Amino acid sequence: MQTRHFAQLILLSALWGASFPFLRVASPAFGPWGLAGIRCALAALVLAVIMRIVRQRWPDRAAWPRLAVLSLLTIALPFVLFNWAALVLPAGYSAILNATVPLFSMLGAAAMGDERLTWRRLAGCALGFAGVALLVRLGPVAVDRQVVLAALACTAAAASYGIGAVLMKRATLTQQPLAASGAAHLAAAIALAVPTAATVETMRPTSAAVAAILILGMVTSGLMYWVSMRLMREIPATAATSSALMIPLFGVTWGRLFLGEPVTSGMVPGALLVLAATALITGFNPLRVFRRGG
Repeated sequence: MQTRHFAQLILLSALWGASFPFLRVASPAFGPWGLAGIRCALAALVLAVIMRIVRQRWPDRAAWPRLAVLSLLTIALPFVLFNWAALVLPAGYSAILNATVPLFSMLGAAAMGDERLTWRRLAGCALGFAGVALLVRLGPVAVDRQVVLAALACTAAAASYGIGAVLMKRATLTQQPLAASGAAHLAAAIALAVPTAATVETMRPTSAAVAAILILGMVTSGLMYWVSMRLMREIPATAATSSALMIPLFGVTWGRLFLGEPVTSGMVPGALLVLAATALITGFNPLRVFRRGG
């Protein structure tokens, strides 16, 4: 992996890590279905505007069925599952379960014959999982039926993201990232239109929740999905999904800088483990960069 790819991966992780506070504000106001549906519609809108500006066409009709499957696996299903789990499960547990995304991507890519399953990457996944566990603060939680279902929902969402990333990688080989991103979000918005409309009466939007969902839809979904597809065009799917390990790292960093949250004893070693795990999964060697610079 080149230095510019690793830098883009860090940028994506930083911006997605900043989305957690917005999710906490928007989810109670709009509900799991409403948040997912409106977020996808906003993302599709902003991407359609960009396509209009740069005069890029929508994908051919033959590509839409594959893009619809992609939108289900990487957008609609994970959004709804994570939104619902966030109402039950503490954020730290969701972050740990989300850290399994690279593992699912690795297994999916190996099963489809796109990538080799290596001990180095498996070790990276294990190391990253441990690092995320140190980073997040896990408070006690009473295990009941709702908590178990929420944990299963997070795991299913992570598996959907991971396997969907392999299909996303394949889509970038035949489609323009911008057009594919717009089509995927449009398909997801259409799929979520009915359940979103059915929950309109239960929504309780506030000014803060509206601002949060605008940022989530237009920036962290629309623009960042496009950037991630551009990146995935040049690197393996498993390497691209390693951002799931760094998202909690930036989540606690933003919490410390902007919310005054305390620094725990596990944050520094956890951050080092996450960075080492990302290097193992992506194959990025920082020492090689320093040698070139010298």
